[in-house]
Amino acid sequence: MTFLKALAATASAVVLGASLTACAGSPAGGDPGTGGKVIVGIKFDQPGLGLKEGDGYTGFDVEVAKYVAKDLGYTEVEFKETPSAQRETLLASDQVKMIFATYSITDDRKKKVSFAGPYFQAGQDLLVAAANTDITGPETLNGKKLCSVAGSTSAKKIKDTIANQVQLQEYDTYSKCVDALASGSIDAVTTDNVILAGFAAQSQYAGKLKVVGKTFSTERYGVGIKMGDTKLCTAINTSLAKMVSDGSWQKALDATVGKSGFTPDTAVNPPKPDACA
Repeated sequence: MTFLKALAATASAVVLGASLTACAGSPAGGDPGTGGKVIVGIKFDQPGLGLKEGDGYTGFDVEVAKYVAKDLGYTEVEFKETPSAQRETLLASDQVKMIFATYSITDDRKKKVSFAGPYFQAGQDLLVAAANTDITGPETLNGKKLCSVAGSTSAKKIKDTIANQVQLQEYDTYSKCVDALASGSIDAVTTDNVILAGFAAQSQYAGKLKVVGKTFSTERYGVGIKMGDTKLCTAINTSLAKMVSDGSWQKALDATVGKSGFTPDTAVNPPKPDACA
């Protein structure tokens, strides 16, 4: 091989290598407007929000994710299960491009990831039997049995700061808490109001359970993205604003958690996205 041929072959290899590297650089999806597939993180076990049913996915988070992905020009959406403890790792390692999974925006999380949104504001609330008239808020829980998941601070917060005579019951999943509530073995379940509404909207609980409707915390659900990706943040915020203005946000909420009779606090919903930083 002549020197010139060898040089040309080397140059071609460098170009090909750079091209392959560029393609492999964003396994979860390219920039907005570039099309192709995007991998989106959601919960698989939250009815009304993010639930895997057979080969399909349902819930408000799912509907918002699909709207945003389509508006950003992606032609295919692949959903990946994103448990709370793994969210930051999945973003940092490019296993997901965006996360829509009741992901509350906090200062601590902002040290590891960036957020677009918020697209919903929730608050801690109580789920009780539909016929219950005794429990009207956390201050009425003394002497009652309250359920939440093991490791959650929501039930302990009530006992420590509001109703010190409440009896705490813990299970490993919210679905077990809700089953216990439906059977009458506990009096109330606590976590974010929209999560509770999702359970109440399930067909097996229709007309049997209700959200009390007295929130006592602020949970702003954002779209988790890789740290510092302001281009993606800006594009998502534009899509979220469009979803609100064209009525799709309200339509998605009504079709999912709205089935339980739940209505969000209109003083803070739909929220305006924060500035991207």
